[in-house]
Amino acid sequence: MDFRPIAFYNILMKEEKIGSKRAVVFLQEWLDSYLNFERTPKKNIFWLDTIRFLCNRFNNPQNDYKSIHVAGSKGKGSVSEMIASILEESGFRSGLYTSPHIVDISERIGTAHGAFDESVYEKALRLLVARVDSIIPEQLPGERDLTWFELITMYGFLCFKEAGVDWAVLETGLGGRLDATNVVQPEASVITPIELEHTEFLGDTLEKIAFEKAGIIKEKTPVFFSRQKPEVRKVFEKISQERNAPAFFLEDFVKSAESSYTQDHKLSVTIEYKNLFSRPIHADLAMTGLVQAENAALAAYVVKKLCPATDETTIERGLEKAYIPGRFEIGHKPCLHVLDGAHTVNSLRTTLESFEKTFGGKTGRLIFACAADKDFSGMIDLILDKSYLFSSIVLTKPGENKKSDLAHLASLFSGKADPALTEKVTVTGDYTRAIKLEAEKAAESGEPLLVTGSFYLIAEFKKLFSTE
Repeated sequence: MDFRPIAFYNILMKEEKIGSKRAVVFLQEWLDSYLNFERTPKKNIFWLDTIRFLCNRFNNPQNDYKSIHVAGSKGKGSVSEMIASILEESGFRSGLYTSPHIVDISERIGTAHGAFDESVYEKALRLLVARVDSIIPEQLPGERDLTWFELITMYGFLCFKEAGVDWAVLETGLGGRLDATNVVQPEASVITPIELEHTEFLGDTLEKIAFEKAGIIKEKTPVFFSRQKPEVRKVFEKISQERNAPAFFLEDFVKSAESSYTQDHKLSVTIEYKNLFSRPIHADLAMTGLVQAENAALAAYVVKKLCPATDETTIERGLEKAYIPGRFEIGHKPCLHVLDGAHTVNSLRTTLESFEKTFGGKTGRLIFACAADKDFSGMIDLILDKSYLFSSIVLTKPGENKKSDLAHLASLFSGKADPALTEKVTVTGDYTRAIKLEAEKAAESGEPLLVTGSFYLIAEFKKLFSTE
C-alpha cells in the first residue's frame, strides 16, 4: 500500500492555511501516488466494496443530500450541467460532479456555475487525507489498493456535504454498474444515448454496454432516457421493469426539439412536450452543438418531474446559464477556435456538423487526436467525409497522460484517404508544436481552428493558451 509520507499529512494538518497552493492543487499532488485508471485503463479493476468501505468510514456523506445520477456514452456531462443549473436557478443549492477535468480538479466538483468557496475544498481535503492515511491496509476489502477515482469521488461527496448542497448531480466515470459513483441512492437516474465505447471494459455490443449503464437504475426509482436505438431501449425497458423503476423515454414525452444558431454563435432551441409543460420551452444556449436541443429537453423534463413547482421561465433561465468547458467551446485567443472533447463517432459527427453550420461553410483547420481505445476507423470516415471543411488536417497524440496509437491512426487515415487529400495532412507526435503552429497559422489566415477527439488534447491547448 503506497500511502503518502507521514510528512505530507503533518504539513497539511498543522498549517492553518495550505500555503500558497489551492486545496485542489494540493489534492492532486496527494492523489498522484494512487492508481489512476483514467490515465492507464486496466481490465477487471472495477468493484464497489472499496468505495462502500470509504463511505462507511466517512459516515456516508453521500446520503446527506438528494442526488441525481447520470450515465451514458455521450451527452452525460452536458445533461448533468443543465440539470444542476436548472436546480440552482430554482433556488436550490446544487453540486455537480463530472469528469474528466481539463485544467483543474475544481471543474469536476463544484456548482453548476463554477467552483465552491475555497474553504469547502480545504475542509474536505483535511478530512479526506486524515482518514485515508490512517487506514491500515489490511482493513481494505481484498487488501486492494485505493484508486484515484474512488478517492476523488469520495472527495466530491465530502465537498457537497461541506457546502451544504440540497441536490448533487453526479455523472458516472466509466460504465455505471461498478462505477464508484454507484453507491448513491438517487431521487432519479438519467441515461443518455448509448454507443460502442470502452468496449474492452464494457462489452463489445450495444446490449452489453447498455446493461452496464443500466446498473445505475435503482429499485422503484424513476429513470429518464435520451433517445435510444431499438435494441438498447429493449434492454432498458427490461431492467426498469425488473426493478419496478418508472421509465421515461425522450421520444415518448417530447414532440419536437428544434434548434438554430444565432448570430453570436449561441444555439436557439425550442422544445415542445407532449405533456407536463403548459407551453414550449425556448432558450438560447451557451452550450452549442446540435445535440444540445435533446439534452436540454431531457434535463428540463427530469427537473420538472422531480420538482413540479419549477415553472417554464425558471427552466429557460437555467438552461441559458448552463455551460461546460470543452463542449464546442468557442474562443478567440490566440485565434478563433473551437474546443470539443468529442471522442465517439456520433459525438464527432455532431461536432463536425456544428462546426460547418456555425461558420457557414468557411474553411478551417483541424487538429485531431484520440485515445487508443476509441473507434479510429469510424471517426476517420467522418473526417474524410467532411475534409472539404479544412485547409489543414493534423493528426497527433492527445498528450502524454492517455494511451494512444498514432501510427495506427495515421495508417488507417492514409489507407482510406484519397491521394490528393494527403497533401494537406500532417502526422506528428509533437502535439505541443502542432498546437502552437496551427494556432499561429489560423491567426494569420483568419480561419477557425477545431481541436477535437480528446479532452486530454483540449487540456494541452488550454495549458498553452489563455482561452475565452
